Amino acid sequence: MEKLMPALAYALLAPLAGGLLAGADRIVSARMQRRVGPPLLQPFYDVAKLFSKGDVEVNSLQYPLALCHLLFMALAGALFFGGGDILLVIFVFTVAALFLVAAAFSSASPYSFVGAERELIIILAAEPALLIAAAAIYKVSGSLNFHAVAASGAPLIKQLPGVFLCLFYVLTMKLRKSPFDLSYSHHAHQEIVKGITTDLGGRTLALIEITHWYENILLLGLVYLFFAFSAPLALAAVALTYFLEVLADNTNARVRWQLALSSTWTITLLLAGGNLLALYALGGN
Repeated sequence: MEKLMPALAYALLAPLAGGLLAGADRIVSARMQRRVGPPLLQPFYDVAKLFSKGDVEVNSLQYPLALCHLLFMALAGALFFGGGDILLVIFVFTVAALFLVAAAFSSASPYSFVGAERELIIILAAEPALLIAAAAIYKVSGSLNFHAVAASGAPLIKQLPGVFLCLFYVLTMKLRKSPFDLSYSHHAHQEIVKGITTDLGGRTLALIEITHWYENILLLGLVYLFFAFSAPLALAAVALTYFLEVLADNTNARVRWQLALSSTWTITLLLAGGNLLALYALGGN
């Protein structure tokens, strides 16, 4: 029951928190661009409108694949906040992303194919950093359990600054922010065709949006872990991290996938890998 309650709380409340976060994101982005912007609840209105459109799938595979994308993402977050092994969380998280890729590949559209291929590049670029982060967290705290790490009082940010900076870099990809919003963007000025979601519409696209809300809360939960020794500081760090991601989103243009991939692997090797090697070399615990 102790593990079940946080998992259920995430499953039920993450869409609400993620939707509000998306609304705040739009408002902050609008202020940065000197616009009024939409109301805070606009993401919920958009999703409700998508559900009202009914069946607009290109083929019969898209909705089941999108539903699996949602369910596996929710499962990854429930495992994470419920105290599951972080390595298992990363693997489930990756499987969830692959269902989105499969949904895009199920269409005959060349734009969907390009979006799916770019999503695979994002997975290829980001997953090594997440795995190294998990290994580093275990080295410092002796656990891969969210609650155990938080309760240990281990100041991860002090011992893993390189890993955290690498994670911040990777979050720009996973949160779909510029300059690394390769597969699709939330901003109309970035592209005419929507990339991986080009042929997804109606209730299928609504599921994708809700999944993105689940994903954002899960990723920010990982940021929380680095400052978990102080809950107020951790919440402030999460808010500041997301604000900086929004700032980067509004001040950078999209880069080519070659630069995104090579720079992410370089940052992962130098910052995260170097930080982890230093821990072992110095015998840090």
